[in-house]
Amino acid sequence: MKLRDPRDLGKPELMIIPMIDIMFFLLVFFMLSTMYMVELKTIPVKLPVAANAATDTTTTFAVTLKDDGSLYLGDAQTDMQSLLMQAALEKKQNENLAAVIRADENVDYGRVIELVDKLKGAGISRFGLAAGNGTKQ
Repeated sequence: MKLRDPRDLGKPELMIIPMIDIMFFLLVFFMLSTMYMVELKTIPVKLPVAANAATDTTTTFAVTLKDDGSLYLGDAQTDMQSLLMQAALEKKQNENLAAVIRADENVDYGRVIELVDKLKGAGISRFGLAAGNGTKQ
């Protein structure tokens, strides 16, 4: 039986390049997977179509105005008084708060302006108007 000579054993080597490759792969995987996890929870409405509409998923104060007159904050139905109180609270926490108005295409323009005016009275000065991009809502 042949025994190994302990002097013939070399130092163990740590291969760092494959570890770096795996870490980069995991980093890219988690970055891409979290991008698809972010979903704005709102009520589906038929938005007017705009050719140059941009997608924004970072908005937390999305107000939906349906054609039947109902108001929603995110995906929860609310009334005007509660909406204005929530807007004032959010404005105190975040000075750069911007509200996105998601109005159905059949809603009267005057009702949208009335909503913007009341939100402005609650302290919000930055607004965005949501528009569809031609795809199914």
